[in-house]
Amino acid sequence: MAGEFWLSDRQWAAIEPLLPKNRPGARRVDDRRVISGIVHVLKVGCRWQDCPAVYGPPTTIYNRFHRWAARGLWQRLFAALVEVGPGDMQMIDSTTAKAHRSAAGGKGGRVRRRSAARGAAGRKIHAVVDRLGRPIAFRITPGQWGDMRAAHALIGSLPPALFMAADMAYDSDALRRFLAERGTTPVIPNNPTRKRLHPFNAKAYRQRNVIERMFGRLKDWRRIATRYDKLATNFAAAIFIAAIITWWIN
Repeated sequence: MAGEFWLSDRQWAAIEPLLPKNRPGARRVDDRRVISGIVHVLKVGCRWQDCPAVYGPPTTIYNRFHRWAARGLWQRLFAALVEVGPGDMQMIDSTTAKAHRSAAGGKGGRVRRRSAARGAAGRKIHAVVDRLGRPIAFRITPGQWGDMRAAHALIGSLPPALFMAADMAYDSDALRRFLAERGTTPVIPNNPTRKRLHPFNAKAYRQRNVIERMFGRLKDWRRIATRYDKLATNFAAAIFIAAIITWWIN
């Protein structure tokens, strides 16, 4: 069938050793086929029940995705595969994923309020990339969160880089101090309202476009460009899977 996705031998060789082994219960259906089915759904944006039969029963495809998301497995796979070391430059930014009506739950006030508490109105994807534009850290927050609210924890989870590039939304004295304490030079434009201007390396800042291209490729996955899942854990899992497939085992 045209458009089907299948893990290559190289991709499978990278993933397979990291999957759960010797779990109690019945033997799992072929992991390579099921994960290929999961990736297919996330890329093309179809409903889980419309997953092509070649991957196996749609309930198996969805249940594997959902259960492993709840256990944090996809995030651990990402962490195990990403090569993060002290680098010369990192970039931070965020993008918003709009929510499809299916992410807002059913009709009725109670269900709608519960969905809103889950952030069903939209999610914001915060990311840090290396100088090659490969994502090395993500944080998913409610859509109304500002960029600065997630920045310290996201950057602090990584080894310091020599430079951190970010747009004007990150022009904060607190963030600049935080970066300096880590030995990182901020590459952040000064807000026009600033009275005291900070040094700004415009040439280095031009490299920041790699994170914008990363977000563009990430949103080629239709279930990331538009959020269909009600659960934030499932949406985050889709982002980790996309990053693994697109940048780290390609």
